[in-house]
Amino acid sequence: MPAPSTDFKRALRQLSDKEKEDLLLKAVRRDAELYDLLRYEILPEVDLRVIQDEHAERIAELLQKANGRVMNRALSRALGKAAKEIARAKRITKDKRLEVELSLYTLRLVQEEYSQYFDGYFQSFYVATVRMLLRTAKLVPKLHEDLWLEYKPEIDEILTTLRGHEKHRQLRYALPKELELPH
Repeated sequence: MPAPSTDFKRALRQLSDKEKEDLLLKAVRRDAELYDLLRYEILPEVDLRVIQDEHAERIAELLQKANGRVMNRALSRALGKAAKEIARAKRITKDKRLEVELSLYTLRLVQEEYSQYFDGYFQSFYVATVRMLLRTAKLVPKLHEDLWLEYKPEIDEILTTLRGHEKHRQLRYALPKELELPH
């Protein structure tokens, strides 16, 4: 995205408040992410918890609406869309902890309601779940040290569950037994 030129900034300053409002509303109607960003920045009632709840609801809906001839593949696609939803929430809030929270919420949902699809012929859903877990495990050390201990038991439990399936032996990379934190 190009940086606004000085001419552009000068022209923007010369616009009346009504013209600025019209321009902003026009831009917000075209871009849903910009709308969410401005909602988060401007409205006092829209805080981190509201954004987290909205995105968690969308993620649950994506997984529930997954359907297709091969449910395993449909869930794998839904998991990819959930990852995009998580990335969108992070772009809006710039909060790394929110990204970890939503990823763990998604993994909990998969573990509780969709783990029976790990056993299918196709392993795409299992691999997508493992990749999301490993990505989440890489994010945890980037958070404050106090939060490491909060997330470690949950990640270790999901790792144990995923290692319980025979498909973990077919992965191209070794699945760790527990979350490895820097010392």
